[in-house]
Amino acid sequence: MPTIRVFILLALNQNWPIHQLDVANAFLHGDIHETVYMTQPKGFEDTLHPNHVCLLKKAIYGLKQAPRQWFHKFSSHLISHGFKQSQADYSLFTFTNSDIQIHLLIYVDDILLAGNHSETVSKLIQNLSHQFIMKYLGTVNHFLGIQIQNNSTSYFLSQSTYATSILSQARMSSCKPLSNPSFTKLPNIPFTDPILHNPLSYKQFTGSLQYLTITRPDIAYSVNVLCQHMHDSQPVHYHLLKRLLKYLQGTIHFDLPITKGPLKLTTLSDADWASDPTTRRSTLGYCSFLGSTLISWSVKKQHTVARSSTDAEYRAIAAATADILWLQKLLVDFQVNSVQSTKLYCDNMSAIAIEIDHHFVRDHIQSQHILLMPISTVDQIADIFTKSLFTKRFQLLRFKLTVQPEPSICREVSEQLSTTSHNLTANKPIA
Repeated sequence: MPTIRVFILLALNQNWPIHQLDVANAFLHGDIHETVYMTQPKGFEDTLHPNHVCLLKKAIYGLKQAPRQWFHKFSSHLISHGFKQSQADYSLFTFTNSDIQIHLLIYVDDILLAGNHSETVSKLIQNLSHQFIMKYLGTVNHFLGIQIQNNSTSYFLSQSTYATSILSQARMSSCKPLSNPSFTKLPNIPFTDPILHNPLSYKQFTGSLQYLTITRPDIAYSVNVLCQHMHDSQPVHYHLLKRLLKYLQGTIHFDLPITKGPLKLTTLSDADWASDPTTRRSTLGYCSFLGSTLISWSVKKQHTVARSSTDAEYRAIAAATADILWLQKLLVDFQVNSVQSTKLYCDNMSAIAIEIDHHFVRDHIQSQHILLMPISTVDQIADIFTKSLFTKRFQLLRFKLTVQPEPSICREVSEQLSTTSHNLTANKPIA
């Protein structure tokens, strides 16, 4: 998903249209190199040889190797035509020839394509459509269940339709919305919801919410807490699940914007020491911005118990450093060569001071791949990934994460405010 966000951001910055293609029956294109037999399919049995079996010459759906063989055939075709496969993300292919630059991103049978030479892009689409059975879907507006709206200066990634379907399944489409997805004080009332109070329903809704975090980083921490208790959910977790669904009801039209700007990578990391009351393990979180666009984030419970808050914060820095190095490698594959060091912000001064004792972070600081920078706890955006927050604090950090209502919703609110203001002015008595 970070690759997709970077792909869209770079196309936006270069004013390249993003084309979308869909491969029909993708797995049937793969070649089989092993000897594989199958029973005769129903309705196509050979009456003269009913006990014979079929020798497969091409891949079919249901074979374990079918996805791999399809991707191998498609990638081999691209490489034979001058494309280079990214080492940071194998689903990304780039073509560079003189002044021509083209990027192609594939996810199973969905393809995004963008470049600076429209004639070459058109020829590539024709070539792929001739080699494989493909459908050209025009410029991108819906990819992997994500609605993609765009204007001249930005794209907006939204899963509002998907979120609506989750609420509908939970029969909470008309529930009272809440302004915070988690609580800082545990509820002491019994949980009585007949739909959600079921271990299977808990797992199903939690899995669905996990996919929603693709465009909603503001719920990442709450979903992470739910995921930790998939097999031992307690009443408090059912309360948290219902509260999160009520929060979605009030923010159903929030999305993640991708906006033009300088391609400067910045990361913030944070940790909440010994936050799990049972295991006493800490929770780490970090997020990375490319310019003003949020492209990557993560929430994780640390594998071992940290002996101090400094230890927990430093492990968060190490995790963020690994993500920074991967993003830097990805940007190089996109032909974005940033000579500036990536600034990594941390609100724990002790964690910054001990980097000389830890080789991984120390080496990358010395080679100037990253610069460790102090930041006040008040301004620490990654704080939203590590703990439950009071509503005012949560809403402030959500704003800094750039999660916001869809443009159409903003326009409606703006028009309503404008109409109200006009009416008040019109009815105002003259002094």
